[in-house]
Amino acid sequence: MSVNVQPVWQHWRLRREEGELAWLDFDKAGASTNVLSAEVMDELSAVLDMLDASPPRALVIASAKPAGFIAGADIEAFSRLASPAAARALVDRGWALFNRLAAVRYPTLALIRGHCRGGGLELALACRYRLVVDEPGTRLALPEVMLGIMPAWGGMLRLPQVIGPAAALDLMLTGKSVDAKKAKRLGLADDCVPPRVMEPAARILALSAKPARALSLPQRALRFALNGPLRRLVAGRARKQTAAKVSRTNYPAPFAIIDIWERHGGNALAVPAGEPASLEAIFASPTARNLVRVFFLQERLKAFGKDSDFAPRHVHVVGAGVMGGDIAAVCALRGLTVTLQDQSVERIAPAIQRAAKLFERRHKGDARQVRFALDRLIPDPEGHGVARADVIIEAIFENLEAKRSLFAALERRARPDAVLATNTSSLRLEDIATALMAPARLVGIHFFNPVPQLPLVEVVQGEATTPDVLRRATGFVRSIDKLPLPVKSAPGFLVNAVLGPYMLEALRCVEEGIAPETVDAALTAFGMPMGPVELVDTVGLDIAVAAGKALAGAGAEPPVRLLKLVGEGKLGRKSGEGYYRWVDGKAVKGEGQESGKARGTAPAPVPAGLADRVIAPLLAAAQRCVDEGVVTDAELADAGVIFGAGFAPHTGGPLHYAAARSRMHPECPMRRET
Repeated sequence: MSVNVQPVWQHWRLRREEGELAWLDFDKAGASTNVLSAEVMDELSAVLDMLDASPPRALVIASAKPAGFIAGADIEAFSRLASPAAARALVDRGWALFNRLAAVRYPTLALIRGHCRGGGLELALACRYRLVVDEPGTRLALPEVMLGIMPAWGGMLRLPQVIGPAAALDLMLTGKSVDAKKAKRLGLADDCVPPRVMEPAARILALSAKPARALSLPQRALRFALNGPLRRLVAGRARKQTAAKVSRTNYPAPFAIIDIWERHGGNALAVPAGEPASLEAIFASPTARNLVRVFFLQERLKAFGKDSDFAPRHVHVVGAGVMGGDIAAVCALRGLTVTLQDQSVERIAPAIQRAAKLFERRHKGDARQVRFALDRLIPDPEGHGVARADVIIEAIFENLEAKRSLFAALERRARPDAVLATNTSSLRLEDIATALMAPARLVGIHFFNPVPQLPLVEVVQGEATTPDVLRRATGFVRSIDKLPLPVKSAPGFLVNAVLGPYMLEALRCVEEGIAPETVDAALTAFGMPMGPVELVDTVGLDIAVAAGKALAGAGAEPPVRLLKLVGEGKLGRKSGEGYYRWVDGKAVKGEGQESGKARGTAPAPVPAGLADRVIAPLLAAAQRCVDEGVVTDAELADAGVIFGAGFAPHTGGPLHYAAARSRMHPECPMRRET
């Protein structure tokens, strides 16, 4: 089949087949990933000019890059916008261009292979057809809300029309992605095909002259009602669900998405400047600026390990408790062979059961993929995997002598080039390494619980750890799709070093008579994912006591109530009672058991300044970690505490928040030494 190649633009390549099917390949110059910059959008407009003059029978838009379809808009360009007027101009350009694409006379098809996010999905929604390629890398999403903004290039208009408002709002308000199969089930894609037939399938569908994906009569009636007469009801329900998770003050974008869909038909340009949902209000919001900052912090963490060519295939984990078992499961989920060692098969069995549930959730019932993952996770009570492993991770209990003894035995059996890593959360690497003949081999690879959810992993350099070992450990962390944070060996490293004083201050408040519910309410209102008292219960009160003195600072003593609860065997979630009672894995609140109130009494109003008081020791500890060189700079400290401890992302990180507060209130510094 002969192909006529049209004049080449910098970022787009237009090809015409004899049958007048046109292919438009996107290949952003000088970049590994396709993003929609101003230059890219201008060239696309020029392509449409040419096609208007000589329309094809149909147009297929595809990516020429192996990395995916389109990652979205150019976030760098967004971060450089100097005014609300510039933000409005950016939105207007994309809105008009994609409306123009949607209105062309010939059929258009987006061939989606790999990631299709943000503006990339909005472009695809402007096409008549969408064909998705069924492979693991294909993911579709509108994640703008995670940057504090909204999908303003037509996503709020077209996605509810295509898949219905309930499903569309769910995707837009969470930023979550869907795979190829789910995209087809939702109606977001017309078909889902394997890679080997994607081009013939695209050709057939584009030239089929079929109308856009048809709905049954009941589906059309429901879609009409939800987009019309019942719109207010759908919007009200979405607002209620969103308000249960975040506040409009901290996160205005999701509420703006609902408002714009309900009142302005998905057109952000139609919102008057004075309204909270307006482009001007969202652009001026500190949340948008801070979430964009968090995006770049995440990109900086992702860059660690890129200089490593280490490609581990086999990981051996010693310790099948919750932490060790979940580390093993995550490694197996990412395609590595994993041997999991403990004293007996019976001790390993619960970890395998938890792993099976994780694999079922992640593979969404694909029994074949679940079986493959389970086959990669091998119980190994005798530790035979040590001799074959590329990476060996110790995840036993926090006892220095036990760890020393274990590493002495592991070193004798391990390959000379294997990475020896400890998952210790509080012990110094230098103390553990004394048991090794080659202490330079030891590195810390510190995960956070729950391992499958928390993306950060601290990569800890001891005094003897060589740069090569550190680089290989960092490369391993990236290979399992975690975010590596290089830190120096010090008590608690970064994340636990800042959480210790934070949790201690919260418990001091309880000691003074403030209800645990009130303390937790103050901090969740601030934006923390979980209150600090509930966090103590979740970690375990015995662990809080054991680590408290080392992590909270000189002279800090555990609160009396904490010691009393531990003495009574009330260790928090794992025992069923701590500061809260726990039922089915959830804290029962509102019982007033710590404040002396009768059961069922609502928590007292949050005292003014309570959140600031509890956060102040965290901010001071984060600054100390920078000053003492535990992390290289304040940006990495912010990144570590956000991605490792869930510190309120809308603030931009603890030190960024402290600096902003100091500028606003120089007479009342946020940091306070404990």
